[in-house]
Amino acid sequence: MTHTMEDIAKKLAEKDYKLTPQRKTIVEVFRANPDRHLSAEDVYGIVKATDPEIGMATIYRTLDLLYELDVLQRMDFGDGRSRYELAQNEVHHHHHLICTRCGRVLEFEDDLLESLEEAIARKSNFKITDHHLKFYGYCEKCR
Repeated sequence: MTHTMEDIAKKLAEKDYKLTPQRKTIVEVFRANPDRHLSAEDVYGIVKATDPEIGMATIYRTLDLLYELDVLQRMDFGDGRSRYELAQNEVHHHHHLICTRCGRVLEFEDDLLESLEEAIARKSNFKITDHHLKFYGYCEKCR
């Protein structure tokens, strides 16, 4: 379940920000592309088609702000660019399979680390709140 526009406006207001038309447009890009992991450049390319006045600086600032407010999740797939997706209202996020040849990113939903996480928490007396898992290799097309 993703954040509603009302949730996002409330989170912004709590930090004395507004849901500006530019911020709303950027959120809508992520809503329209739920299966993609978008970089700032990707968002810019999509937004420019409907809002040519928006600049890269606005994109970067908005992505940073939405990440800080837990509206977006930021990921590093080792290609030198941060990627974003709408954050889910859940404790654990899905995991990613990353093709090192073509850069394709697939999502992996099963949480196979649950028992390992519990054992680590018990043994180290550490409260784990989240984890991220990335597998690197070759996708079906590149194999």
